[in-house]
Amino acid sequence: MSREPTSQSTRALSGVPRDPTSRRWVAQLHARHPRHDQAVAKLHDMLRRAALHELHRRRGQLPGLAGPELEDVAEQCANDAVINIIKKVDDFRGLSRFTTWAYKFAIFEVSAKVARHSWRHQPPGTEALTLERLPDALAARPGDQVERREQLETLTRAVADDLTPRQREVFVAVALNDVPIDVLALELQSNRNAIYKNLFDARRRLRASLAAAGYPIAEQEGR
Repeated sequence: MSREPTSQSTRALSGVPRDPTSRRWVAQLHARHPRHDQAVAKLHDMLRRAALHELHRRRGQLPGLAGPELEDVAEQCANDAVINIIKKVDDFRGLSRFTTWAYKFAIFEVSAKVARHSWRHQPPGTEALTLERLPDALAARPGDQVERREQLETLTRAVADDLTPRQREVFVAVALNDVPIDVLALELQSNRNAIYKNLFDARRRLRASLAAAGYPIAEQEGR
């Protein structure tokens, strides 16, 4: 029998941001807010810097792209990310800082542009584009879907209730939103080792919470 979410996890699931800064971001990015334009400009500048940082980190995948061209790609990434964030701002669930959630949009745009750049220089072969190697386990059986949904609900409650605020922020950013460690460390004014430590502790707590709820996960699956 599944237990009812606590008020804390209910807030997380309802999409109400936990911290006042995140609530302010969400409010100001709505078109009718009087500070909408200022919020958009601030968000764009933040994402442009994050995109540029990520592009420099991936410079080995970007032969021949440097200087003004790299700055232009970062600008394009920020433009596209801001547009998508404004469209989806009401999807923000509040499990992490708004800025951490927003970074994933910039990182996605960087990843897409890096891939396109790589393909122009070295197109993928036919074998790399086939789906035949996908394991059968990726196709959930009907009986598994209910258990997987219950497990996901348990995990969501555990993320909301059992992690410290910093562990929750790091786990959601890295494990769920694919924010690179370097970018997150920059945002949190921290370092890679501290971020890894928070991520390790968060995963350990979540494994314990899932095991207590009857969903044990092997150690290697949580890595």
